[in-house]
This record gives sequence, C-alpha cells and structure tokens, in this order.
Amino acid sequence: MTEKSPFNTDFSPPVGKSETIAEGLMRIVAPNASAMTFTGTNTYVLGVNSVAVIDPGPDDPAHIESILTSLPKEARITEILVTHAHLDHSAAAARLSKLTGAPVSAFGGSESGRNSALSEIAEISELGGRDNVDTDFMPDIEIRSGSLVNGDGWTVEAIWTPGHFGSHLCYAWHEGDSVFSGDVLMGWATTLISPPYGHVGDFMKSMDLLAKRKDSRYFPGHGAPIDDPQGMIAYQVLHRREREAQIVARLENDALTPREIAESIYIDVDSRLIPAATRNVFAHLLHLWERGLVKSNGRPTPGESFFLI
Repeated sequence: MTEKSPFNTDFSPPVGKSETIAEGLMRIVAPNASAMTFTGTNTYVLGVNSVAVIDPGPDDPAHIESILTSLPKEARITEILVTHAHLDHSAAAARLSKLTGAPVSAFGGSESGRNSALSEIAEISELGGRDNVDTDFMPDIEIRSGSLVNGDGWTVEAIWTPGHFGSHLCYAWHEGDSVFSGDVLMGWATTLISPPYGHVGDFMKSMDLLAKRKDSRYFPGHGAPIDDPQGMIAYQVLHRREREAQIVARLENDALTPREIAESIYIDVDSRLIPAATRNVFAHLLHLWERGLVKSNGRPTPGESFFLI
C-alpha cells in the first residue's frame, strides 16, 4: 500500500461484557475470537426502552445470555437487525427472537442479493466459498435500502452494501450520525471477498455509495470504531486497485493459480490467513475474467491457472 494503514490492531475489549460506547449504545463482544474474526463479533444494543440488537452473533448460549442481561432496566428487545448471513453474525438471531418475541430483519437469506454474473459462473463452476455461511438463516422481515426501523428514541436506515456478501446491509443510525458497517468495513483489517457470495465490483460500488455519505463514525462487526470513515473508504478503494495491479503483474509472464498468486503477494500475513487471501485473489481474478482481461485454463475455479489475454 502507498498510504499508511488506518487499522487499529490494539483493540482489546472485554469479552462477554457490555460496554457503553455512545449515548444509548452498548457493545458486547462475542467469545469467538479467531484469525478471521479478530477479537470476536461485535453485537450492538441500541436504545434504552425499546432496543434493537444489531448482529446478535454466533449461536452461543453464553453470548445470548450476555445480551439479555446487559439490557437497561425495564428495557425490552423489539428489533433484531442482521447485517448478513454469516454464522458469526446471524446464527443467534432465531434463538434470541424465540426468547424475546422480537422479529428478525435483514435483506434476506444467504442467497439473496448475490451478484447475477457470479451466479451464472457458479452454475458451470464449483467456486467454493461456503464456509461460515448461515444457509438456514431467513429473516422474519426483508428490508431494502432506505427502509427505516424505529424504536423509542432511535431510528436506523438500511443501506444495501454488497461486496463482502450479497445480502449485506449497513444500518445508518440517524441520531448518532453513525453507521453500523458489519463486515463491509471493519476496524482491524480489510474484508474478505469470497465468491460466490462476495464480489469485487459490488464492493467497489458499495464504497462509492458510502463515500457519498457524511457519517462521522462507523461501528464495525469486528474491531474498534472507525473515526475517519472517509479515510477508511479511500484506503480500501486504493487497496483493491493496488491488489488487482499486483495480480495482473504476477500474470505477465506465467499462468498461475489463485493460491500461487496469494503466496507470492501476501508475504507479510499470518500463514493461517493464506486460504482467505487465496479467496480474495480468486475474487479479483473472477472480476478480471468478467471484464475479459484474463482467462483460465479450464472453467474458472479456485484450483485452475489463470493467464492474461
């Protein structure tokens, strides 16, 4: 990268305990830390009387209990909002809804909003990428960009932001001048884009959409709050453009697999992240393939070699 990284990797929140991080907003970090989830999934509790739970997290009884016991006195959960159908964000929704009677709202199930070009490729090629997908998830209420969800003293607006996941929604908190950004923009690292649910072109369009907004703070699905959203967006757009240029450069003299490219350009990352890096490279290769800039020796799959046209 040509610019200084904006990521905060020193974030060390208490796990399983509620923290008030803004007026009328609490965060509870789920006990699911990993190389892919950083310190764990951030579950947000918005409001004082009628509250919304944003991304209830993994289906972990201890985490669900932490959510319920964190509620302000006399408060009740009236809305459960999910950013996308990955197990670390959505799996607790059904259990929490059953316990509280609150409806679950989201864009749709795991197949909703998927890029049509990727869906066509997936019909002829095995793309993989189904790890951590909550295939059983289905909301009670399907919402779209511009949909408003209200509670006592708060309003959030849904913003469709595919890229990391086809059905990904962010939620703009009107009173807080902030956005709950799920996994499309995180405080600790760039997001994974893994076909057929993730699409590089959609991600770039989502960055353009968010860049036009003037929100002052993002509350991500993992990591610390993002206090310079515009700077983060600009960094992420540049990162994707530079990553594509790196991939094209590696293909100038050789036909290579996504794994071979990932191992040659992700030289400073934890070895545990190479499989995820390979998925990101594959996503870029498919985006180049769609635009007629590369071809594969066979059908475009994660194990095939790709070459420049």
